[in-house]
Formats: sequence, structure tokens, C-alpha cells
Amino acid sequence: MKRKISTLLSLFAIVLGLSAFHIGGQEEKKPQNLKVLPKNITHEELDSTMKSFNMALGVKCNHCHAPKANGEKGLDFASDSNPKKDVARHMIKMTNQINKKHFKHAYDGIVYNISCNTCHNGKTDAYTVQKH
Repeated sequence: MKRKISTLLSLFAIVLGLSAFHIGGQEEKKPQNLKVLPKNITHEELDSTMKSFNMALGVKCNHCHAPKANGEKGLDFASDSNPKKDVARHMIKMTNQINKKHFKHAYDGIVYNISCNTCHNGKTDAYTVQKH
């Protein structure tokens, strides 16, 4: 009898442990409304890309991303209501085209390319950068 109870308790513990693991391991939300960045980009890659934009332009996320429409705190990352987000998409396309056309070959074993920081260098307006 003790063996049956022990076996049942062990099975119960295993089921409980597996269900807790499944509940705790919720999938992270996939980015929505990606039009230029790869659809299969990982959360870490997206976060790194966005941080590079922040640094290159000297801005925070709300420069391109609109606030949530329902009055809730935070940003609506999928929204296209901020026109600067579309400007950013055009700039990403332009940068990719320049790199593909002019920087596709390695020189001395290194593939060089341009990035947002090449022109912006911490400023939002590349025209301002060019004047200095």
C-alpha cells in the first residue's frame, strides 16, 4: 500500500513539475508589423538593432514609436501613427542598398559597411551633421 501511495505521489510531483515548467515558459511575443527588418528576427537581435538606432541618432524609442492609443502607459511598437517610423524604414532600406552595392567585397579580409551612425553620429538630422 505504501508503495502505491509513493508511486502516485511521485507521478503527481512529476506532472505538477512539468505543468509548472510549461506555464512558466510562456512564449515571448513576436514582433508585429515588421516591414523592413527580417520577420524571423529574434528578440535579442531586435533589441540590439533598436539600441543601435537610439545611439546613432541620440534619441529614445518614442522618437519613432507612438504612445499606446488607449491611454495606457508605454509605446505601441506595432503602430505606424508616428511618421518618423516610416522615415526610419526608408533609411534602413537606403543603408542596405548602399552596403549591397558598394560594400559587398572584403578588403584585407574585412567587409566594411555603413550604418546609421556613419551619417547621423548622434544627431537626428543628418543635414545638421553634414553642415558641421
